[in-house]
Amino acid sequence: MLEVYNLAVHYHNNWAINDISFCLQPGQIMGLLGPNGAGKSTLVKAILGLVPVSKGAVKFASRPLKRQLKKVAYVPQRNQIDWDYPITVEKVVMMGRIPATGWFRKPSPSSYHIVRNALEKVGMWQYRQRQIRELSGGQQQRVFLARAIAQQADLLFFDEPFNNIDLQTESIIFQTFAELKQQKKALLVISHDLGLTLNNYDRFLLLNHQIIATGSKQEVLTKENLQKAYGKFSSELGII
Repeated sequence: MLEVYNLAVHYHNNWAINDISFCLQPGQIMGLLGPNGAGKSTLVKAILGLVPVSKGAVKFASRPLKRQLKKVAYVPQRNQIDWDYPITVEKVVMMGRIPATGWFRKPSPSSYHIVRNALEKVGMWQYRQRQIRELSGGQQQRVFLARAIAQQADLLFFDEPFNNIDLQTESIIFQTFAELKQQKKALLVISHDLGLTLNNYDRFLLLNHQIIATGSKQEVLTKENLQKAYGKFSSELGII
């Protein structure tokens, strides 16, 4: 279980996030929702130790998460990735095997098998020798999903995986999420979509610098909570 206690990040005399506490169980998919600038990406980066934390603690399986990062997979927003870097699809996914094999060791036959299975699962095996920059946005997202699968992590974080992708890629991602859930993986997914795709999540965390609500769809996505999170724009969200 992922346990986050009173997590806070302070930037330039402002709290980017403050007093964030929640739990995520194995076999759960949690949707992290909130307006732009609410601190969603900052929260994920704070959990992973990628930004300085002002206070709080993060544990996974009752131990500090920072000591177990080999068990964690993280797919950042696409705009944070250098798509011009000269690397093939297969090598990108093979990077998911580094926590298991180390930086300077030749990948094992088992790793090649795992990478192939991951690429086949997301429909990208035939593109394995293609440069990553030559792919469409949806194809690039599938490659990074394959890298997360290849890592065989227990805890997975996805930052806006559905931005600017096609419907086929969206379907593949949610199907993969469902399979990871069946494997008792824990997933935290940042999303802006407040439509029918909400049915793919087990729990939600609604954030605007601090937690507005956490729980089921019915508990979290109430008119009152949305008003607190999104203010005057809440009536325009079109939640189904």
